[in-house]
Amino acid sequence: MTIDNDDLLNSILASLDRVKHINPEDIPNIDLYMDQVTTFMDNKLRSASRYPDEDKIMTKTMINNYAKNDLLPPPVKKKYSKEHVLLLVFIYYYKGILSISDIQTLLRPITQQFFQNDQEFNLESIYREVFGMKEKQMEALKADVIQKFRAAEETFPDAPGESAEFLKKFSFICTLSFDVYIKKLMIEKMVDELAGMRTGAGFQETEGKKKTVKAEKQE
Repeated sequence: MTIDNDDLLNSILASLDRVKHINPEDIPNIDLYMDQVTTFMDNKLRSASRYPDEDKIMTKTMINNYAKNDLLPPPVKKKYSKEHVLLLVFIYYYKGILSISDIQTLLRPITQQFFQNDQEFNLESIYREVFGMKEKQMEALKADVIQKFRAAEETFPDAPGESAEFLKKFSFICTLSFDVYIKKLMIEKMVDELAGMRTGAGFQETEGKKKTVKAEKQE
């Protein structure tokens, strides 16, 4: 393995260390205006973006569209709560791999049951539980990346000169892409199952209401 490839692998692993999530403690305990929300998200998540000097993490248009598409409850008097910000973090990670309708399926039960819930088990506790898995998962991810990188280095042993270096990197990218593709299929399958469960529950609820109305009329 060449020094250049060592540097490449180290660079990739270092980029994983720049992937940070927002701790609930980082979010102000006061409601925020739109400009304050976008600035906060930008400051906390910009370091992991592809083009840090150009990329917009979250814009006003994005947030308005999320509200219009029922991904995000509307603000109160143009102000967004801590729970709004937590939901925006989920949306930020989902939007690169899932459709709007899939994100709706995932977040609608969350917003309906746990948004601005004063009980002990609420949106913040769900957020903490999910992102508490990050450290262990990141170490496993790094080990998997290293394994895939080493395997790609063994491909195309007979390719000539610079072509060999390109093809090894191409092989590595293909391996990572296939992994993402398979995981995306798995996520979509689970989302479809969740959607089916909600549709079934909704159908039963509707039927129940119809029966109740019919019974009341008969009485």
